Amino acid sequence: MRSIARFLAGLVVGISLAAAAVGLATFSDESVAKRHCPADTVVWLNLPTMIWHYKGQRWYGMTQHGAFACEKEAAANGARATRNGQ
Repeated sequence: MRSIARFLAGLVVGISLAAAAVGLATFSDESVAKRHCPADTVVWLNLPTMIWHYKGQRWYGMTQHGAFACEKEAAANGARATRNGQ
């Protein structure tokens, strides 16, 4: 029963994060993202986890459910950088 409760709590958090990102501009093409935010860093944002990766990191452009975004816009929508440098 506790595992179900933990799963549901995680699901609620995930839905909340996804809802927060509704206003976030995301792009499937890196060059379009660069044009959208020329004064900001373009990051790869893993949408389900709301964790971003910088160019040169392992998961940049590689997660199944991700998109390019501006770092400042992503942060304003509750996202954060990866903590393990990947």
